[in-house]
Amino acid sequence: MRIERFVTEYGAPEAGIGTATPRLSWTRSGGAGEQTAVELRLRTSDGGTGTARLGGPEQVLVAWPFRPLRSRERVQVQVRVEAGGAWSPWSDPLAIEAGLLAPDDVVARLVSPRDVGGLDGGAVVLARDLELDGDVVDARLYVTAHGVYDAWVGGRRVGDHHLDPGWTAYDARLRYQTFDVTEHLRGRRSTRLAVGLGNGWYRGQLTWTLQRDSYGDRLALLAQLEITYADGRRATVATDGSWRAGTTGVLADDLYAGQATDLRLPLVPDAAADGPVDVLDTDPGRLVAPTGPPVREVETVPARAVLASPSGAQLVDFGQNVVGWTRLRVDGARGDVVTVRHAEVLERGELGVRPLRAATATDTYVLAGGEQVLEPRYTFHGFRYAEVTGAEVTPADADAVVVSSDLRRTGWFECSEPDVNRLHENVVRGMRGNFLDVPTDCPQRDERLGWTGDIQVFAPTASFLFDVGGFLGSWLQDLAAEQRPDGGVPYVVPDVVGELRGPGPDGGVQTPAAGWADAAVHVPWTLYERYGDVGVLERQYDSMRAWVEKERALAGESLVWDTGFQFGDWLDPDAPPDDSAAVKADPAVVATAYLARSSHLLARAAEVLGREADAERYARLSDDVGRAFRAAYVDADGTVRSDCQTVYALALAWDLLDTDARRRGAGERLATLVREAGFHVSTGFLGTPVVLDALCVAGHPDLAHEMLLTRTVPSWLYPVTMGATTIWERWDSMLPDGTINPSTMTSFNHYAYGAVADWLHRSVAGIAPAAPGYREIRVRPLVTGHLTSASARLDSPYGPVRVAWRLDGGRFELDLDVPPGTVAHLDLPLDGPVRTVGPGTHHVAGDRVPRS
Repeated sequence: MRIERFVTEYGAPEAGIGTATPRLSWTRSGGAGEQTAVELRLRTSDGGTGTARLGGPEQVLVAWPFRPLRSRERVQVQVRVEAGGAWSPWSDPLAIEAGLLAPDDVVARLVSPRDVGGLDGGAVVLARDLELDGDVVDARLYVTAHGVYDAWVGGRRVGDHHLDPGWTAYDARLRYQTFDVTEHLRGRRSTRLAVGLGNGWYRGQLTWTLQRDSYGDRLALLAQLEITYADGRRATVATDGSWRAGTTGVLADDLYAGQATDLRLPLVPDAAADGPVDVLDTDPGRLVAPTGPPVREVETVPARAVLASPSGAQLVDFGQNVVGWTRLRVDGARGDVVTVRHAEVLERGELGVRPLRAATATDTYVLAGGEQVLEPRYTFHGFRYAEVTGAEVTPADADAVVVSSDLRRTGWFECSEPDVNRLHENVVRGMRGNFLDVPTDCPQRDERLGWTGDIQVFAPTASFLFDVGGFLGSWLQDLAAEQRPDGGVPYVVPDVVGELRGPGPDGGVQTPAAGWADAAVHVPWTLYERYGDVGVLERQYDSMRAWVEKERALAGESLVWDTGFQFGDWLDPDAPPDDSAAVKADPAVVATAYLARSSHLLARAAEVLGREADAERYARLSDDVGRAFRAAYVDADGTVRSDCQTVYALALAWDLLDTDARRRGAGERLATLVREAGFHVSTGFLGTPVVLDALCVAGHPDLAHEMLLTRTVPSWLYPVTMGATTIWERWDSMLPDGTINPSTMTSFNHYAYGAVADWLHRSVAGIAPAAPGYREIRVRPLVTGHLTSASARLDSPYGPVRVAWRLDGGRFELDLDVPPGTVAHLDLPLDGPVRTVGPGTHHVAGDRVPRS
């Protein structure tokens, strides 16, 4: 028996954790029996020690058992557990370092260039020469910016992050990062701290309006360098009026437009800084430490081919749709200009830039002469193809640098159908590209926003594939910060489209949209369900409740939400290309279903938190809304108003029907609609995540598999047959003839329809949470004969869960790994009742018994 993984919170950040009482989690391997006791021991950097002994089986997000940490404090913690009467060895030490935990810890001030770095200027450098008064034995750099930054000490890059400090609701929450720069300073007597600033999200173009200064018109830096000398003396160098500013060879930078770089001019860290700075008003109270991983280079994809377009353009094909930038190796004369344009697809052999709308996605370089590596610093693009002019390149000269929030992969899936495996790979790649500091809708056009509806439907899939607890936990804090005083939730978080909100019943204020605003309830519940995180419910509870109260107010006394603007079942495949909201499903049916569901989830959250009065109140509200839903929209035979796949799917999957006749009638009607559609998908953003579950609830898992395996448009596998390597925004983003959908809103990297992967994990492979954090696991693969095998692995909070089943004629076999601390409930297509098994490896086999 041994401890395998021992982490704080969700395992990030590496330094500068933002809480004095970090929760602890561990997994173990081997050993018999349930964990019955835990010992933890702590050692501080000054030699202090502490011990704690806990009883019971808890091992996920366990409350900090020692005194609270102080700002900057560094400790090491070890854990061992007792199970089956035996103790494990002590774990390896876990290093924990606190960040700046109180506003008074921040002495630095935001400083901004006075004479350079205006809206029409390029990236700037802010710098300070350092004189070191002794041998440095320890140094930490705390840094953030208005804009995006890259820091350098002594000409050496600090860290491996990109686009720090990321994108948050800046007015309320500005992340800072903590870096160990001891080695940058060791052995030096003088050096230079230089930080480059680009526009990023703070001051770059955002939304289709191309607004340039959504948060402010001045770039600014806050940096605090804390040094410890060998003799114990300490010194702090902080941004103030003594810092200097200058221009760089980055002449223009923008997330949408790209970057223009003159390599004849110095870049950070070599750029001169001799201009003055202004000290800006600074509120240290809005500084927060990261809770999720930074954006990093996560993959390098070599070019697959260099093509010639019909017009003679030179096109580099990377073979897959990625997010990041092109890295080129060129050898050119001084003054030569190399231009790199990006796009996701080709149309008639040329770069397909129309879906980018106003995002030009172009990087330009003026060469200094000789061999050079070309890549930008302050932008990113969504692309498979790059058009290069100004230099001839071969595949060996080009790489696609893939960047993403560096999330830990936790989930895998495979089955006997190669196209379904490719579909799943596309879901993973699309998530990687769109989880770049915030969960965005798309990574390529003039949008790239944190649409609440997209992540509301995709969170269950995301939380299986990657460890997104810290990432989405941070985003939820931004959601709460952007939430209106009346509980309304904006369409995007962070919210930069406020001026585009539609009129509401209270005179010009946005009417929130069902399915989008409901992310305030559904996403926290998903994180609790998948990670066992009660803390996220505690932190978000006021936000959850405020939204449900707003939702209830919008419905009025009738409890039927039939007023105001709705996105509805957005991008229903039958909607015309120029009107994505012209859907089959009645928006009021969808909105009222969401009110019932969110009330239900809020009641369950209240119950978890011990808020008994609220639990009763919102359970009653959910029941009342269900009755109103049925009275307004459901006939006695189960027919639901607007009679389309989505309304039946919501009613069945969310248990909104009260009689066997209604449930049976709705299920059969859904089955009929699916057959009449030739097993094609006929749902949009809100119906798609639940339609296959609804068919299974109705006793038609065979039809769910038929839908999954359909290959003509609209279907999940149609894009696969067209060569897609990510999930598309529309079922037909590319038409069968290879041309791009005529809509002005067409993306080839949009994860929402990838929500089907959650069904693959739960219902095809058969791994589902039966208790929060997978402490209990439901293993119930739906084996219909359409697939002959499926497997999945999940690195759950308790350890790896593995399921693999195969069908050979009429014989079914399943192999299962259950981690210590959990049990699995097996509901298999075999004779006999559901049975429960404990930790270990299990093999089950027998003659398959078909079931609905």
